[in-house]
Amino acid sequence: MDEKRKIVFNQETDEDQVYSLSLRPSCVSEFVGQNDVINNLQVSIQAAKQRAEPIEHMLFSGPPGLGKTSLANIVAHEMGARITVTSGPAIDRAGDLIGILTNLEVGDILFIDEIHRLSKVVEEFLYPAMENFKIDFTVDKGPYAKTINFNLKPFTLIGATTRSGLLSSPLRDRFGIFYHLEFYAPEELAEIVMRSAKKLNVIIDQSSAVEISRRARGTPRIANRLLRRVRDYVQVKTLNSEITEKIVGEAMQTLRIDQSGLDDIDRKLLGVIHDNYRGGPVGIETLAATLNEEVDTLVDVIEPYLLKIGFLKRTPRGRELTDVSIKHIKGASCPDLPQKS
Repeated sequence: MDEKRKIVFNQETDEDQVYSLSLRPSCVSEFVGQNDVINNLQVSIQAAKQRAEPIEHMLFSGPPGLGKTSLANIVAHEMGARITVTSGPAIDRAGDLIGILTNLEVGDILFIDEIHRLSKVVEEFLYPAMENFKIDFTVDKGPYAKTINFNLKPFTLIGATTRSGLLSSPLRDRFGIFYHLEFYAPEELAEIVMRSAKKLNVIIDQSSAVEISRRARGTPRIANRLLRRVRDYVQVKTLNSEITEKIVGEAMQTLRIDQSGLDDIDRKLLGVIHDNYRGGPVGIETLAATLNEEVDTLVDVIEPYLLKIGFLKRTPRGRELTDVSIKHIKGASCPDLPQKS
């Protein structure tokens, strides 16, 4: 996937990781959006603190970039607990998991991102650890096999997943708290942009923040990324230090991101369905082959936002365009980009 595609790509980049600590909210009061999740989370945190016990295991699900990692860090901060961060693909063997679990103290939080990608063997070691804070580890085989018992200190497991449907039922059922994160409203993203600009010492007005938020695909991570790109544009291309709505439009045009937040890959997908398959229906495998993209990339990265804004619909026979997306393809909805003839 090319560099330009990464601008509105939901997965975290190296640059995002550099800025994440400075831009990430540190407490519940700083978190913008997801009001239902935050309200319920505050109750759970307060109840656990009053009982002086670790908060229950919890699972956050939703598309990338919506704040699952931020919420895990907020829970740790509010509980006054130490947090250990890892990911499903990083835990290859059961021994890796045992090493992590045995180093946890009472009340510590273990955060596993992309928890649905844990191997089956590792996942099964989590069951007794989550329920009874114990692990039984078998060494050797046959008549020489013996079981080693590890007693763990009470901890909290926080899992994050972009595909909750891939979680096994035994693992999902062991979480006491489950929250699903939704895409953000433009006004919520505008507030996030204003807060991030202040932390980055960037001067920006409300209308410019709204203009950025309209193109951020309902995702704070992308909103912050676009803010940094506009900051770069102002620094290099203009003599002004303040971001204006006009400058945002110019910067977005150079990045080929239109007013709906679509980039060239999104428009290419819609164009292929329109031109090659008469608006659909067309199967996802056929689309992936035509676009030379992985099926998972289309399903996990490109489609969710197009479905959310009503540009695409899934049917039993395949993907179809909507009237809104057809108008967009013809240029009626993206006046800031060259129209298609």
